[in-house]
Amino acid sequence: MLKARVIPTLLWKQYGLVKGVGFDSWRRVGPVLPAVKVYNQREVDELILVDIVAHDSGDDPDFESIAEFGQDCFVPLTVGGGVTRIEHVQRMLRSGADKVAVNTVAYDRPEFVTEIARRHGAQCVVASIDVRGSHRDGWQCHSHAGKVPTGRDVRAWVRELEDRGAGEILITSIDRDGTMTGYDLPLIEAVVKEVKIPVIASGGAGNYRHMVEAVVQAGASAVAAASIFHFTEQTPAEAKAALAQAGVPVRSSFVLEAAAC
Repeated sequence: MLKARVIPTLLWKQYGLVKGVGFDSWRRVGPVLPAVKVYNQREVDELILVDIVAHDSGDDPDFESIAEFGQDCFVPLTVGGGVTRIEHVQRMLRSGADKVAVNTVAYDRPEFVTEIARRHGAQCVVASIDVRGSHRDGWQCHSHAGKVPTGRDVRAWVRELEDRGAGEILITSIDRDGTMTGYDLPLIEAVVKEVKIPVIASGGAGNYRHMVEAVVQAGASAVAAASIFHFTEQTPAEAKAALAQAGVPVRSSFVLEAAAC
């Protein structure tokens, strides 16, 4: 069994970090760089940084800021938002990103996923998918930061993305986002059953039990979260200790020792 990862998500809007509910009602939670520096010290496995408005402007990603963040990030960094050309991917990697998340562009040009994988390896491509719906009614993928329904069923879409070369799936429930009521476990399980690549669960984490459920019950390889770390006293290190106590292998020997005490 792969070691489960705990991954804070940083949602970046113009000059700082934001967090909302259901991809709406955004509130500022502070600047990006201090958050990156803090997470360096907090037993995180990776960081995900997403520019949530880059797709609206049509401008190139803010490579200068990405380079500034990347210089001070000492864990693997996934960056997304506004990626539409292979040159964007190359510049992001040179700026300090280890992986690149693609979302909106893939619906119009799914071959772009294949191009990234061929040039830089599948491990570089994180296919980010934002979903609305339920187990009863089905789950539909949405683009443009959750604003535009694509008509694509999530099960078929994750299979296509894997076939095209994606190395990981980041699956986010828009309905659960920011609610802290728990991940959409049926959604995660459905995605996990469709692909062989790792699946990162996102949207809804409010406590450590939710993270354990996403891994143990739904089969996620990693758990991504934002509100739980921004708005509560809960920490990534304690999250990993909770996973370890539940019998889930994690990446830190320090956490394993702490969980055994």
